[in-house]
Amino acid sequence: MKFGVVIFPSKNLQDLANSYRKRYDPHYDLISPHITLLSAFEAAEEDTKQFVEKLQQIANNRNPFTLKTSKVSSFYPVNNVIYLKVEPVEELKALHAEINQEFSNQPSEYAFVPHITIGQKLSNDEHSDVFGTLRMMKINHEEMIDRFHLLYQLENGSWTVYETFHLGKE
Repeated sequence: MKFGVVIFPSKNLQDLANSYRKRYDPHYDLISPHITLLSAFEAAEEDTKQFVEKLQQIANNRNPFTLKTSKVSSFYPVNNVIYLKVEPVEELKALHAEINQEFSNQPSEYAFVPHITIGQKLSNDEHSDVFGTLRMMKINHEEMIDRFHLLYQLENGSWTVYETFHLGKE
């Protein structure tokens, strides 16, 4: 089974992201807009209970934090991904680092750049046109993040929530 750990932002921010994803992201139907904390990984279904216990322990030791996004950016020239840039506040970076330290045996291919993808798998020309327009867009969004989610992938390729973890002691 494939698993992953993500933060889903508020409906307002998801609606903004989806207004672009419908057109520019071929994964639009597979997963809601999100911030990836732990990239997809393969594991046996019987390991899930252990994942849940570890993630609950991490969540209990972390506090809710403010998520801020202020602009559209891109990973070009590494790849043609356009995204809403999420400010890398210390709480978010620490949460990402702890989850990855607990679950990943190997270092990540890329540095952690918190973001919400709004376009990917674009041709060079399409990326240039779309990014040229969107990067002028002014975004000033803030919200409290008080939870993250363990997801699993269904046979059709879509992702669904296995368990939700609330930050801080309940």
